[in-house]
Amino acid sequence: MTGSAPKSDLHRYLQSAREALLWKLEGLSEYQIRQPLTPTGTNLLGLVKHAAGVELGYFGDTFDRPFNERYPWLDEDAEPNADMWATETESREDIVTLYRRVWVQADETIDALDLAATGRVPWWPEERSEVTLHQILIHVIADLTRHAGHADVIRELIDGSVGLRRENDNMPRGSQEWWQDYQDRLEQVAQQFN
Repeated sequence: MTGSAPKSDLHRYLQSAREALLWKLEGLSEYQIRQPLTPTGTNLLGLVKHAAGVELGYFGDTFDRPFNERYPWLDEDAEPNADMWATETESREDIVTLYRRVWVQADETIDALDLAATGRVPWWPEERSEVTLHQILIHVIADLTRHAGHADVIRELIDGSVGLRRENDNMPRGSQEWWQDYQDRLEQVAQQFN
């Protein structure tokens, strides 16, 4: 087994989560990517917008490398959850293009700094606001992976599409009938506890 470089490994997982989020938008209408499918309004395009804001803050502001554009949905006085949905004036292209630009800046921060480089998360409590790039990479990977999981469920609710990656859905092979039988069996087991 060959060794690996920790920063490269972390960066690969970060990029995988980024790509998973964008992949979940593919082939869907504007309505479908904006449709709120949970009581808290979770929607696919909003998850991508949120991810852009996460990376802007953690790889930008935290390491004193701010993005050179202002986004009102990130301001302190923005309405609650403004980063979790796209307004009428924000297109899919706007948000995806923004996210890809954010990747570039975040990647520049990751490339420029050692894992031990320190920064300060301005919105965290003072006693734990000093962080390392290593901590932030793990934090952002965890956050984006969580949201990629949300996107998995939302996409399945929209059109039944599932999967880990475009080239590997990581799901057992089964016909629609097999999946229906499987779901029915799980429901029968659950009903025993009702």
